[in-house]
Amino acid sequence: MSTLKFVWKCMFSPRLIKVYGNGPVEQFYEPQLLEKWGDQIIHSLYIIWKLGIYTSPFLVGILYQRGYFELQGLTSLSKVVTGVSVILVISYCIRGISRSRNPLYQQFMGVLEQAQRDIRSVKPELMKYEFEFSAWPVEYHISSKIDTMRYIGIHKPTMHQDIFQYITSLPFRVIAYLAVHSFGIRLIYPGSIGMLQMILEQSLLQGRFKLIESHRAERFKLKAVDGNFIDSILIDKRNISSNGNILVICSEGNAGFYEIGTIITPIEAGYSVLGWNHPGFGGSTGMPYPSQEQNAIDVLVQFAINKLSFEVENILFFGWSIGGYATSWAAMNYPDAKGVVIDATFDDILPLAINHMPKWWEPIVKLAIREHVNLNIFEQLSKYPGPILLIRRTDDEVICLKENDLSSNRGNHLLIKILKHRYPAIYEEHQLELLNDYLAVTGAAQEQILRKYNVDENMCVSLLQSYISEYSTSFPMKIGEDFAERDRSQMALFLASKHLKDFKATHCISLPGEMFHPPWELNIEGDFVFT
Repeated sequence: MSTLKFVWKCMFSPRLIKVYGNGPVEQFYEPQLLEKWGDQIIHSLYIIWKLGIYTSPFLVGILYQRGYFELQGLTSLSKVVTGVSVILVISYCIRGISRSRNPLYQQFMGVLEQAQRDIRSVKPELMKYEFEFSAWPVEYHISSKIDTMRYIGIHKPTMHQDIFQYITSLPFRVIAYLAVHSFGIRLIYPGSIGMLQMILEQSLLQGRFKLIESHRAERFKLKAVDGNFIDSILIDKRNISSNGNILVICSEGNAGFYEIGTIITPIEAGYSVLGWNHPGFGGSTGMPYPSQEQNAIDVLVQFAINKLSFEVENILFFGWSIGGYATSWAAMNYPDAKGVVIDATFDDILPLAINHMPKWWEPIVKLAIREHVNLNIFEQLSKYPGPILLIRRTDDEVICLKENDLSSNRGNHLLIKILKHRYPAIYEEHQLELLNDYLAVTGAAQEQILRKYNVDENMCVSLLQSYISEYSTSFPMKIGEDFAERDRSQMALFLASKHLKDFKATHCISLPGEMFHPPWELNIEGDFVFT
Protein backbone atom coordinates (compact mmCIF):
# COMPACT_ATOMS: atom_id res chain seq x y z
CA MET A 1 0.00 0.00 0.00
CA SER A 2 1.38 3.39 -0.97
CA THR A 3 2.12 5.75 1.84
CA LEU A 4 0.32 9.09 2.11
CA LYS A 5 3.63 10.87 1.56
CA PHE A 6 4.22 9.04 -1.72
CA VAL A 7 0.66 9.76 -2.88
CA TRP A 8 1.25 13.44 -2.13
CA LYS A 9 4.46 13.39 -4.22
CA CYS A 10 2.66 11.69 -7.09
CA MET A 11 -0.03 14.36 -7.10
CA PHE A 12 2.49 16.99 -8.23
CA SER A 13 5.14 14.81 -9.90
CA PRO A 14 5.87 15.14 -13.64
CA ARG A 15 3.83 13.53 -16.37
CA LEU A 16 5.58 10.41 -17.69
CA ILE A 17 5.34 10.27 -21.49
CA LYS A 18 7.52 7.44 -22.72
CA VAL A 19 9.95 4.75 -21.64
CA TYR A 20 12.73 4.29 -24.19
CA GLY A 21 13.88 0.81 -25.13
CA ASN A 22 10.62 -1.00 -24.41
CA GLY A 23 10.17 -2.24 -27.96
CA PRO A 24 7.93 -1.08 -30.81
CA VAL A 25 4.62 -1.85 -29.05
CA GLU A 26 5.16 -0.66 -25.48
CA GLN A 27 7.10 2.54 -26.09
CA PHE A 28 4.59 5.04 -24.70
CA TYR A 29 3.65 5.09 -21.05
CA GLU A 30 0.00 4.12 -20.62
CA PRO A 31 -1.50 5.75 -17.52
CA GLN A 32 -4.23 3.92 -15.66
CA LEU A 33 -7.82 5.10 -16.13
CA LEU A 34 -7.99 7.36 -13.05
CA GLU A 35 -4.62 8.97 -13.78
CA LYS A 36 -5.66 9.58 -17.38
CA TRP A 37 -8.96 11.11 -16.24
CA GLY A 38 -7.25 13.37 -13.67
CA ASP A 39 -4.60 14.45 -16.19
CA GLN A 40 -7.22 15.34 -18.80
CA ILE A 41 -9.18 17.49 -16.34
CA ILE A 42 -6.04 19.32 -15.15
CA HIS A 43 -4.79 19.81 -18.71
CA SER A 44 -8.20 21.06 -19.91
CA LEU A 45 -8.43 23.59 -17.09
CA TYR A 46 -4.87 24.73 -17.87
CA ILE A 47 -5.84 25.35 -21.52
CA ILE A 48 -8.95 27.24 -20.44
CA TRP A 49 -6.81 29.34 -18.09
CA LYS A 50 -4.35 30.14 -20.90
CA LEU A 51 -7.16 31.07 -23.26
CA GLY A 52 -8.61 33.26 -20.53
CA ILE A 53 -5.32 35.13 -20.18
CA TYR A 54 -4.99 35.73 -23.93
CA THR A 55 -8.61 36.86 -24.24
CA SER A 56 -8.80 38.69 -20.90
CA PRO A 57 -9.39 42.18 -22.39
CA PHE A 58 -12.51 40.88 -24.17
CA LEU A 59 -13.63 38.69 -21.25
CA VAL A 60 -13.46 41.59 -18.78
CA GLY A 61 -15.67 43.68 -21.06
CA ILE A 62 -18.22 40.88 -21.51
CA LEU A 63 -18.33 40.13 -17.76
CA TYR A 64 -18.76 43.82 -16.97
CA GLN A 65 -21.63 44.19 -19.46
CA ARG A 66 -23.40 41.19 -17.94
CA GLY A 67 -23.13 42.56 -14.42
CA TYR A 68 -20.57 40.14 -12.99
CA PHE A 69 -18.75 42.99 -11.24
CA GLU A 70 -21.83 43.85 -9.19
CA LEU A 71 -22.51 42.14 -5.83
CA GLN A 72 -24.88 39.48 -7.17
CA GLY A 73 -22.63 38.79 -10.15
CA LEU A 74 -19.54 38.49 -7.95
CA THR A 75 -21.36 35.95 -5.77
CA SER A 76 -22.18 33.83 -8.84
CA LEU A 77 -18.62 34.17 -10.10
CA SER A 78 -17.18 33.05 -6.75
CA LYS A 79 -19.39 29.94 -6.84
CA VAL A 80 -18.04 29.04 -10.26
CA VAL A 81 -14.45 29.53 -9.04
CA THR A 82 -15.13 27.40 -5.96
CA GLY A 83 -16.63 24.64 -8.09
CA VAL A 84 -13.67 24.63 -10.45
CA SER A 85 -11.26 24.56 -7.49
CA VAL A 86 -13.02 21.51 -6.00
CA ILE A 87 -12.82 19.70 -9.36
CA LEU A 88 -9.12 20.59 -9.61
CA VAL A 89 -8.33 19.30 -6.11
CA ILE A 90 -10.22 16.05 -6.74
CA SER A 91 -8.37 15.59 -10.05
CA TYR A 92 -4.99 16.01 -8.37
CA CYS A 93 -5.95 13.52 -5.64
CA ILE A 94 -7.19 10.90 -8.11
CA ARG A 95 -4.08 11.33 -10.25
CA GLY A 96 -1.77 10.95 -7.24
CA ILE A 97 -3.48 7.80 -5.97
CA SER A 98 -3.47 6.19 -9.42
CA ARG A 99 0.19 6.98 -10.07
CA SER A 100 1.26 5.68 -6.67
CA ARG A 101 -0.27 2.28 -7.50
CA ASN A 102 1.28 1.96 -10.95
CA PRO A 103 4.48 -0.22 -10.78
CA LEU A 104 6.06 1.48 -13.82
CA TYR A 105 5.44 4.95 -12.41
CA GLN A 106 6.80 3.82 -9.02
CA GLN A 107 9.99 2.68 -10.75
CA PHE A 108 10.27 6.01 -12.57
CA MET A 109 9.81 7.98 -9.34
CA GLY A 110 12.56 5.97 -7.68
CA VAL A 111 15.02 6.82 -10.48
CA LEU A 112 13.94 10.50 -10.51
CA GLU A 113 14.40 10.89 -6.74
CA GLN A 114 17.87 9.34 -7.00
CA ALA A 115 18.74 11.66 -9.89
CA GLN A 116 17.65 14.72 -7.94
CA ARG A 117 20.15 13.74 -5.24
CA ASP A 118 23.00 12.80 -7.61
CA ILE A 119 22.25 12.68 -11.33
CA ARG A 120 25.70 11.42 -12.28
CA SER A 121 25.06 8.04 -10.69
CA VAL A 122 21.79 7.36 -12.52
CA LYS A 123 21.92 9.49 -15.70
CA PRO A 124 21.76 6.44 -18.04
CA GLU A 125 18.68 5.19 -16.16
CA LEU A 126 17.05 8.62 -16.17
CA MET A 127 17.61 8.93 -19.94
CA LYS A 128 15.29 5.95 -20.43
CA TYR A 129 12.33 8.11 -19.41
CA GLU A 130 10.68 10.94 -21.33
CA PHE A 131 8.88 13.21 -18.85
CA GLU A 132 8.04 16.84 -18.16
CA PHE A 133 11.29 18.79 -18.25
CA SER A 134 10.49 20.94 -15.22
CA ALA A 135 11.40 17.98 -12.99
CA TRP A 136 14.74 17.28 -14.71
CA PRO A 137 17.72 17.88 -12.36
CA VAL A 138 20.13 20.73 -13.17
CA GLU A 139 23.47 19.42 -14.43
CA TYR A 140 25.41 22.66 -14.89
CA HIS A 141 24.95 26.24 -13.76
CA ILE A 142 26.67 29.62 -13.59
CA SER A 143 26.05 30.76 -10.06
CA SER A 144 27.56 34.24 -9.88
CA LYS A 145 27.16 37.42 -11.92
CA ILE A 146 30.84 38.08 -11.18
CA ASP A 147 31.59 35.36 -13.74
CA THR A 148 29.88 37.44 -16.45
CA MET A 149 31.47 40.84 -15.77
CA ARG A 150 34.19 40.26 -18.38
CA TYR A 151 31.70 40.12 -21.25
CA ILE A 152 31.55 42.58 -24.12
CA GLY A 153 28.29 44.30 -24.99
CA ILE A 154 27.00 46.87 -27.43
CA HIS A 155 25.76 50.26 -26.34
CA LYS A 156 22.17 51.23 -26.89
CA PRO A 157 21.96 54.28 -29.18
CA THR A 158 20.89 57.52 -27.52
CA MET A 159 17.29 58.28 -28.47
CA HIS A 160 17.32 61.90 -27.23
CA GLN A 161 19.76 64.82 -27.23
CA ASP A 162 18.65 66.82 -24.20
CA ILE A 163 16.39 66.75 -21.13
CA PHE A 164 13.52 68.44 -22.98
CA GLN A 165 13.47 65.77 -25.69
CA TYR A 166 13.64 63.09 -23.02
CA ILE A 167 10.64 64.50 -21.12
CA THR A 168 8.53 65.02 -24.25
CA SER A 169 9.24 61.42 -25.33
CA LEU A 170 8.21 59.93 -21.97
CA PRO A 171 4.65 58.99 -23.07
CA PHE A 172 6.08 57.16 -26.09
CA ARG A 173 8.62 55.42 -23.85
CA VAL A 174 5.89 54.18 -21.54
CA ILE A 175 3.85 52.90 -24.49
CA ALA A 176 6.96 51.26 -25.98
CA TYR A 177 7.80 49.55 -22.69
CA LEU A 178 4.26 48.24 -22.23
CA ALA A 179 4.06 47.10 -25.84
CA VAL A 180 7.34 45.13 -25.68
CA HIS A 181 6.59 43.55 -22.31
CA SER A 182 3.09 42.46 -23.27
CA PHE A 183 2.55 41.45 -26.89
CA GLY A 184 5.72 42.85 -28.50
CA ILE A 185 8.21 40.21 -27.41
CA ARG A 186 5.74 37.50 -28.46
CA LEU A 187 5.39 39.04 -31.90
CA ILE A 188 9.16 39.00 -32.28
CA TYR A 189 9.45 35.47 -30.81
CA PRO A 190 6.10 33.73 -31.50
CA GLY A 191 7.59 30.43 -30.31
CA SER A 192 7.23 31.74 -26.75
CA ILE A 193 3.41 31.72 -27.04
CA GLY A 194 2.05 28.89 -24.90
CA MET A 195 -0.83 28.08 -27.23
CA LEU A 196 1.54 27.61 -30.17
CA GLN A 197 3.66 25.25 -28.09
CA MET A 198 0.55 23.24 -27.22
CA ILE A 199 -0.28 22.93 -30.92
CA LEU A 200 3.28 21.81 -31.68
CA GLU A 201 3.60 19.49 -28.67
CA GLN A 202 3.33 16.21 -30.57
CA SER A 203 5.72 17.38 -33.30
CA LEU A 204 8.25 18.44 -30.67
CA LEU A 205 7.94 15.09 -28.89
CA GLN A 206 8.40 13.14 -32.11
CA GLY A 207 11.42 15.26 -33.03
CA ARG A 208 13.02 14.66 -29.64
CA PHE A 209 12.25 10.93 -29.79
CA LYS A 210 14.05 10.74 -33.13
CA LEU A 211 17.11 12.60 -31.83
CA ILE A 212 17.39 10.31 -28.80
CA GLU A 213 16.64 7.04 -30.56
CA SER A 214 18.38 7.61 -33.93
CA HIS A 215 21.26 9.91 -32.95
CA ARG A 216 21.88 8.87 -29.31
CA ALA A 217 21.17 12.42 -28.15
CA GLU A 218 21.55 13.27 -24.47
CA ARG A 219 19.34 15.88 -22.83
CA PHE A 220 20.68 18.39 -20.29
CA LYS A 221 19.17 21.02 -18.03
CA LEU A 222 21.37 24.09 -17.52
CA LYS A 223 20.86 27.02 -15.18
CA ALA A 224 21.86 30.46 -16.44
CA VAL A 225 23.14 33.26 -14.24
CA ASP A 226 19.69 34.93 -14.25
CA GLY A 227 18.06 31.77 -12.84
CA ASN A 228 16.49 30.60 -16.10
CA PHE A 229 16.60 26.88 -16.87
CA ILE A 230 17.77 26.10 -20.41
CA ASP A 231 16.57 22.98 -22.21
CA SER A 232 19.46 21.61 -24.30
CA ILE A 233 20.45 18.45 -26.12
CA LEU A 234 23.82 17.02 -27.17
CA ILE A 235 24.72 14.75 -30.06
CA ASP A 236 28.33 13.76 -29.36
CA LYS A 237 30.13 12.39 -32.44
CA ARG A 238 33.67 12.48 -31.08
CA ASN A 239 35.52 9.32 -32.14
CA ILE A 240 32.57 8.49 -34.44
CA SER A 241 32.94 10.80 -37.46
CA SER A 242 35.76 12.81 -38.99
CA ASN A 243 34.09 16.12 -38.02
CA GLY A 244 33.03 14.89 -34.58
CA ASN A 245 35.72 16.80 -32.67
CA ILE A 246 34.11 20.07 -33.77
CA LEU A 247 31.07 21.13 -31.75
CA VAL A 248 28.36 23.17 -33.47
CA ILE A 249 26.17 25.21 -31.10
CA CYS A 250 22.87 25.83 -32.91
CA SER A 251 20.61 28.82 -32.24
CA GLU A 252 17.08 28.54 -33.64
CA GLY A 253 14.73 31.06 -35.22
CA ASN A 254 11.89 33.00 -33.61
CA ALA A 255 9.49 30.05 -33.81
CA GLY A 256 12.13 27.31 -33.91
CA PHE A 257 12.83 24.55 -31.42
CA TYR A 258 15.84 22.25 -31.36
CA GLU A 259 13.50 19.26 -31.67
CA ILE A 260 12.46 20.27 -35.20
CA GLY A 261 14.98 22.96 -36.11
CA THR A 262 18.39 23.56 -37.66
CA ILE A 263 20.11 20.98 -35.49
CA ILE A 264 19.67 18.27 -38.12
CA THR A 265 21.88 20.13 -40.65
CA PRO A 266 25.23 19.82 -38.79
CA ILE A 267 24.23 16.33 -37.60
CA GLU A 268 23.95 15.24 -41.24
CA ALA A 269 27.35 16.83 -41.88
CA GLY A 270 28.91 14.66 -39.15
CA TYR A 271 29.57 17.29 -36.45
CA SER A 272 28.97 17.07 -32.74
CA VAL A 273 25.98 19.32 -32.03
CA LEU A 274 24.60 21.17 -29.00
CA GLY A 275 21.05 22.45 -29.49
CA TRP A 276 19.01 24.58 -27.13
CA ASN A 277 15.64 26.28 -26.80
CA HIS A 278 15.28 30.03 -26.32
CA PRO A 279 14.04 31.20 -22.89
CA GLY A 280 10.29 30.58 -22.86
CA PHE A 281 10.52 27.92 -25.58
CA GLY A 282 9.94 24.21 -24.86
CA GLY A 283 11.45 23.26 -21.52
CA SER A 284 13.40 26.54 -21.15
CA THR A 285 12.07 29.09 -18.66
CA GLY A 286 12.00 32.87 -18.90
CA MET A 287 11.29 35.04 -21.95
CA PRO A 288 13.57 35.75 -24.93
CA TYR A 289 14.58 39.29 -24.03
CA PRO A 290 18.13 40.13 -25.20
CA SER A 291 19.72 39.82 -21.75
CA GLN A 292 18.12 36.41 -21.18
CA GLU A 293 19.21 35.27 -24.66
CA GLN A 294 22.77 36.31 -23.82
CA ASN A 295 22.74 34.47 -20.50
CA ALA A 296 21.31 31.37 -22.16
CA ILE A 297 23.92 31.11 -24.92
CA ASP A 298 26.63 31.89 -22.38
CA VAL A 299 25.76 28.97 -20.11
CA LEU A 300 25.70 26.75 -23.23
CA VAL A 301 29.26 27.75 -24.16
CA GLN A 302 30.54 27.43 -20.59
CA PHE A 303 28.90 24.01 -20.34
CA ALA A 304 30.53 22.92 -23.62
CA ILE A 305 33.97 24.03 -22.44
CA ASN A 306 33.92 23.10 -18.76
CA LYS A 307 31.66 20.03 -18.69
CA LEU A 308 31.85 18.54 -22.17
CA SER A 309 35.58 19.33 -22.54
CA PHE A 310 35.44 20.93 -26.00
CA GLU A 311 38.19 23.45 -26.71
CA VAL A 312 36.78 26.86 -27.65
CA GLU A 313 38.91 26.68 -30.82
CA ASN A 314 36.80 23.66 -31.85
CA ILE A 315 33.42 25.36 -31.36
CA LEU A 316 31.40 26.64 -34.31
CA PHE A 317 28.46 28.96 -33.74
CA PHE A 318 25.52 28.35 -36.10
CA GLY A 319 22.49 30.65 -36.08
CA TRP A 320 19.39 30.64 -38.23
CA SER A 321 17.22 33.74 -38.68
CA ILE A 322 16.81 35.58 -35.35
CA GLY A 323 19.13 32.97 -33.82
CA GLY A 324 21.88 35.08 -35.39
CA TYR A 325 21.55 37.42 -32.39
CA ALA A 326 22.58 34.85 -29.77
CA THR A 327 25.17 33.47 -32.18
CA SER A 328 26.79 36.86 -32.80
CA TRP A 329 26.78 37.65 -29.06
CA ALA A 330 28.59 34.38 -28.34
CA ALA A 331 31.11 35.05 -31.12
CA MET A 332 31.77 38.55 -29.78
CA ASN A 333 32.49 37.18 -26.30
CA TYR A 334 34.36 34.04 -27.37
CA PRO A 335 36.68 35.47 -30.04
CA ASP A 336 38.81 32.31 -30.24
CA ALA A 337 35.88 30.25 -31.53
CA LYS A 338 36.49 28.33 -34.75
CA GLY A 339 33.97 30.32 -36.74
CA VAL A 340 30.46 31.64 -37.26
CA VAL A 341 27.90 30.37 -39.76
CA ILE A 342 24.74 32.48 -40.02
CA ASP A 343 21.82 31.39 -42.19
CA ALA A 344 18.95 33.61 -43.37
CA THR A 345 19.49 36.44 -40.94
CA PHE A 346 19.66 40.24 -40.89
CA ASP A 347 21.99 43.03 -39.88
CA ASP A 348 19.56 44.87 -37.58
CA ILE A 349 15.96 44.06 -36.64
CA LEU A 350 14.77 47.70 -36.72
CA PRO A 351 14.27 48.03 -40.51
CA LEU A 352 12.32 44.76 -40.54
CA ALA A 353 10.17 45.84 -37.59
CA ILE A 354 9.36 49.19 -39.21
CA ASN A 355 8.61 47.46 -42.51
CA HIS A 356 6.00 45.19 -40.90
CA MET A 357 4.26 47.85 -38.81
CA PRO A 358 1.90 50.72 -39.76
CA LYS A 359 3.75 53.90 -40.69
CA TRP A 360 2.28 55.90 -37.81
CA TRP A 361 3.76 53.42 -35.30
CA GLU A 362 7.32 54.19 -36.42
CA PRO A 363 8.37 56.46 -33.48
CA ILE A 364 7.12 53.92 -30.93
CA VAL A 365 8.68 51.00 -32.84
CA LYS A 366 12.06 52.76 -32.88
CA LEU A 367 11.92 53.39 -29.14
CA ALA A 368 10.72 49.87 -28.37
CA ILE A 369 13.44 48.20 -30.44
CA ARG A 370 16.37 50.40 -29.44
CA GLU A 371 15.47 50.54 -25.76
CA HIS A 372 14.34 46.95 -25.18
CA VAL A 373 14.99 44.57 -28.12
CA ASN A 374 18.06 46.00 -29.82
CA LEU A 375 18.94 42.96 -31.95
CA ASN A 376 21.83 44.50 -33.87
CA ILE A 377 23.68 41.48 -35.23
CA PHE A 378 26.25 43.44 -37.23
CA GLU A 379 27.45 45.45 -34.23
CA GLN A 380 28.18 42.23 -32.37
CA LEU A 381 29.80 40.46 -35.35
CA SER A 382 32.02 43.50 -35.93
CA LYS A 383 33.71 42.66 -32.62
CA TYR A 384 34.44 39.06 -33.65
CA PRO A 385 37.87 38.60 -35.30
CA GLY A 386 37.35 35.09 -36.68
CA PRO A 387 36.00 33.64 -39.94
CA ILE A 388 32.35 34.26 -40.89
CA LEU A 389 30.09 32.60 -43.45
CA LEU A 390 26.69 34.03 -44.36
CA ILE A 391 24.09 31.87 -46.09
CA ARG A 392 21.49 33.81 -48.05
CA ARG A 393 18.12 32.34 -49.06
CA THR A 394 17.47 33.61 -52.59
CA ASP A 395 13.68 33.20 -52.21
CA ASP A 396 13.55 34.47 -48.63
CA GLU A 397 10.14 35.99 -47.93
CA VAL A 398 10.85 36.99 -44.32
CA ILE A 399 13.96 39.16 -44.25
CA CYS A 400 13.41 40.88 -47.60
CA LEU A 401 11.87 44.34 -47.30
CA LYS A 402 10.22 43.87 -50.70
CA GLU A 403 8.66 40.63 -51.88
CA ASN A 404 10.64 38.78 -54.58
CA ASP A 405 13.35 41.46 -54.51
CA LEU A 406 16.72 39.89 -53.71
CA SER A 407 18.39 43.29 -53.45
CA SER A 408 16.19 44.12 -50.43
CA ASN A 409 17.38 41.08 -48.43
CA ARG A 410 18.80 42.37 -45.13
CA GLY A 411 21.49 39.70 -45.34
CA ASN A 412 23.02 41.87 -48.08
CA HIS A 413 23.34 44.75 -45.63
CA LEU A 414 24.96 42.44 -43.08
CA LEU A 415 27.58 41.30 -45.61
CA ILE A 416 28.31 44.82 -46.83
CA LYS A 417 28.76 46.13 -43.29
CA ILE A 418 31.07 43.25 -42.33
CA LEU A 419 33.25 43.59 -45.42
CA LYS A 420 33.39 47.39 -45.17
CA HIS A 421 34.37 47.11 -41.50
CA ARG A 422 37.06 44.49 -42.12
CA TYR A 423 38.50 45.86 -45.39
CA PRO A 424 37.75 49.61 -45.46
CA ALA A 425 40.42 50.40 -48.09
CA ILE A 426 38.98 47.81 -50.49
CA TYR A 427 35.36 48.93 -50.35
CA GLU A 428 35.33 52.45 -51.66
CA GLU A 429 32.35 54.01 -53.43
CA HIS A 430 32.80 52.21 -56.75
CA GLN A 431 33.37 48.83 -55.09
CA LEU A 432 30.26 49.25 -52.95
CA GLU A 433 28.21 49.94 -56.08
CA LEU A 434 29.74 46.86 -57.70
CA LEU A 435 29.00 44.80 -54.58
CA ASN A 436 25.34 45.91 -54.65
CA ASP A 437 25.09 44.81 -58.28
CA TYR A 438 26.65 41.44 -57.36
CA LEU A 439 24.21 40.94 -54.47
CA ALA A 440 21.16 41.86 -56.55
CA VAL A 441 21.59 38.64 -58.55
CA THR A 442 22.48 35.02 -57.90
CA GLY A 443 23.88 31.91 -59.56
CA ALA A 444 25.03 32.30 -63.16
CA ALA A 445 24.55 36.07 -63.08
CA GLN A 446 27.04 36.36 -60.21
CA GLU A 447 29.50 34.10 -62.03
CA GLN A 448 29.22 36.36 -65.05
CA ILE A 449 30.18 39.40 -62.95
CA LEU A 450 33.19 37.51 -61.54
CA ARG A 451 34.32 36.61 -65.07
CA LYS A 452 33.74 40.15 -66.32
CA TYR A 453 36.21 41.48 -63.76
CA ASN A 454 38.61 38.53 -64.22
CA VAL A 455 38.59 37.69 -60.52
CA ASP A 456 41.72 35.59 -59.97
CA GLU A 457 41.48 33.66 -56.70
CA ASN A 458 45.19 32.80 -56.61
CA MET A 459 46.19 36.43 -57.03
CA CYS A 460 43.72 37.62 -54.36
CA VAL A 461 44.90 34.98 -51.91
CA SER A 462 48.53 35.84 -52.60
CA LEU A 463 47.90 39.53 -51.89
CA LEU A 464 46.11 38.73 -48.65
CA GLN A 465 48.88 36.36 -47.56
CA SER A 466 51.53 38.98 -48.24
CA TYR A 467 49.64 41.57 -46.20
CA ILE A 468 49.04 39.21 -43.27
CA SER A 469 52.66 37.98 -43.17
CA GLU A 470 53.90 41.58 -43.06
CA TYR A 471 51.28 42.98 -40.70
CA SER A 472 48.68 40.77 -38.94
CA THR A 473 45.27 39.12 -39.23
CA SER A 474 43.59 41.74 -37.06
CA PHE A 475 40.71 43.83 -38.39
CA PRO A 476 40.23 46.34 -39.85
CA MET A 477 42.94 45.62 -42.43
CA LYS A 478 44.60 48.40 -44.42
CA ILE A 479 45.10 46.20 -47.46
CA GLY A 480 44.08 47.92 -50.70
CA GLU A 481 45.32 51.44 -49.97
CA ASP A 482 47.83 51.20 -52.83
CA PHE A 483 45.71 49.06 -55.17
CA ALA A 484 44.69 50.08 -58.66
CA GLU A 485 40.93 50.50 -59.14
CA ARG A 486 40.53 47.19 -61.02
CA ASP A 487 42.57 45.23 -58.45
CA ARG A 488 40.41 46.71 -55.71
CA SER A 489 37.25 45.63 -57.56
CA GLN A 490 38.60 42.11 -58.06
CA MET A 491 39.42 41.79 -54.37
CA ALA A 492 35.99 43.19 -53.41
CA LEU A 493 34.20 40.52 -55.45
CA PHE A 494 36.53 37.75 -54.30
CA LEU A 495 35.95 38.50 -50.61
CA ALA A 496 32.18 38.70 -51.14
CA SER A 497 32.17 35.28 -52.85
CA LYS A 498 34.03 33.73 -49.91
CA HIS A 499 31.86 35.26 -47.18
CA LEU A 500 28.45 34.60 -48.77
CA LYS A 501 26.88 31.44 -50.19
CA ASP A 502 23.45 31.39 -51.80
CA PHE A 503 20.83 28.71 -51.16
CA LYS A 504 17.84 28.67 -53.50
CA ALA A 505 15.06 28.29 -50.94
CA THR A 506 12.49 30.17 -48.87
CA HIS A 507 13.12 31.15 -45.27
CA CYS A 508 11.98 27.98 -43.50
CA ILE A 509 13.36 25.23 -45.75
CA SER A 510 15.96 23.08 -43.95
CA LEU A 511 19.55 23.73 -44.99
CA PRO A 512 21.04 20.56 -46.53
CA GLY A 513 23.92 18.99 -44.62
CA GLU A 514 26.24 19.23 -47.63
CA MET A 515 25.93 23.03 -47.55
CA PHE A 516 27.16 23.24 -43.98
CA HIS A 517 30.88 23.71 -43.41
CA PRO A 518 33.15 26.07 -41.46
CA PRO A 519 33.74 29.51 -42.99
CA TRP A 520 36.53 30.20 -45.43
CA GLU A 521 39.75 31.00 -43.64
CA LEU A 522 42.98 32.20 -45.17
CA ASN A 523 45.96 29.93 -44.55
CA ILE A 524 49.10 32.05 -44.63
CA GLU A 525 51.30 28.97 -45.02
CA GLY A 526 49.64 27.81 -48.23
CA ASP A 527 46.62 28.18 -50.42
CA PHE A 528 43.23 29.14 -49.03
CA VAL A 529 41.20 26.32 -47.51
CA PHE A 530 37.80 25.47 -46.13
CA THR A 531 38.65 24.08 -42.72
